Amino acid sequence: MSAVAEGSQLRSRPTVVAVTVLVAVLVNLAVHAVGRAAGGAFTFTRQGSPVQVDAVTVAGFSAVPLLVGMVLAAAAARRLPVLMTVGLIVAPALALVTVPVMTLPADFDRISTLTLALCHVTLAPVSVLGLLALRRA
Repeated sequence: MSAVAEGSQLRSRPTVVAVTVLVAVLVNLAVHAVGRAAGGAFTFTRQGSPVQVDAVTVAGFSAVPLLVGMVLAAAAARRLPVLMTVGLIVAPALALVTVPVMTLPADFDRISTLTLALCHVTLAPVSVLGLLALRRA
């Protein structure tokens, strides 16, 4: 049976996790590409040396935390359904809190700061939609 059945409803938990992470990565790579095209340098200073935030970094910072959270939610939600509700609050909150914690303090140019902040913000609705799909899978 196909992982996608009954319209566009995802039926397999691993498929929901994979699609959620893939969507987040693709959206954030597109946002990063637009920021680059708009002139963002995506360079900040760490310990006196310049550090570049490239597409691989954006993909990794989008995929890894979301993958960990989605896998934990998929594994625990059947036994403790309340964890899905917790995840629906915590996941977007963490995505948004990382903007003032990680992005704003760095010495990026304005375009890079706005672009990377938007990358963090996009993880909020993607994580919520992924968790809601996971709840139905």
